Amino acid sequence: MRVVTIGGGTGLSSLLRGIKLYVPERIHNLTAIVTVADNGGSSGRIRRELNIPPPGDVRNCIVALAEDEAILSKAFQYRFEEGEGLKGHSFGNLFLTVLTKITGSFIEAIEITSNILKIKGRIIPSTAELVNLVAEFSDGKIIEGETEITEYGKTLKAKIKRIWLEPEDIKAPPEAIEKILEADFIILGPGSLFTSIVPNLLVKDIASAILKSKAKKVYIVNVMTQYGETDKFTASDHVKALYDIVGKPFIDAVVINTTLPPDDVLKRYLKEHSEPVVADAGTLSEMGLIVCSGDLIDKGTYARHNPQKLADLLVKLFEKLNEPASV
Repeated sequence: MRVVTIGGGTGLSSLLRGIKLYVPERIHNLTAIVTVADNGGSSGRIRRELNIPPPGDVRNCIVALAEDEAILSKAFQYRFEEGEGLKGHSFGNLFLTVLTKITGSFIEAIEITSNILKIKGRIIPSTAELVNLVAEFSDGKIIEGETEITEYGKTLKAKIKRIWLEPEDIKAPPEAIEKILEADFIILGPGSLFTSIVPNLLVKDIASAILKSKAKKVYIVNVMTQYGETDKFTASDHVKALYDIVGKPFIDAVVINTTLPPDDVLKRYLKEHSEPVVADAGTLSEMGLIVCSGDLIDKGTYARHNPQKLADLLVKLFEKLNEPASV
């Protein structure tokens, strides 16, 4: 089967870390389409100072898909903690930056790096152009920048009313469109709804290709709401937000976690104004969606999806969506 994943941040890299285990036996073609709207940290500095797309999310996905996450992969994730000009930068970000400058192509830099780490799939940015994420809040305030949008949301003065990219007429790489149109399954998420998933859909070529694609579309709902972006959002609220961006319903199935994090983890998240996403399966079913749920929580100090559990459930879902009765 041919699978395309769309997103960014830690959510997408975590998904890839699990689903790559099915390559090439069950998944013979895996592609990750990654957002480049980040403007914070090392990626933001590289973008501002060197005028290239922010490499951070791409770097994380390359490492996640590496055949063997050994010393070379660890080197790409190494972050300098000292040194004037270097502090805060990761080696992988700098490596991608150097290759982009040498080749003159961000996409070619990704390809070369992917080959060096022998990744089990392909990574394509949603656009190779420089973009800014801009949001209008319900109080009329217009905020520019991924980081700034989330921070303003945390003030709880207003909620995101409208979101877009500037410039609005940016193009997706032809390779991304080709992969979407050829896919058997398209996965969106997990990850920050408005700053990791939506920016990809704001590239009009990508949204149009998703609607045209005959692939089954699956959305993975986050385990927790995100303070400043999806406060009080239920699972169906997440789906409706995606429909508003694309302009029409397009999702076939939704994956939901049904297990609460350990009490100590849950209490910490609640203090940070983040709570478990309500799995309103009834509403999702009424929307015509197949609901696939289970215990998807990872053990540890964070309320995140377990890569292996998520990948296993997704492959079972793919088989179900392929059954004649589900067509």
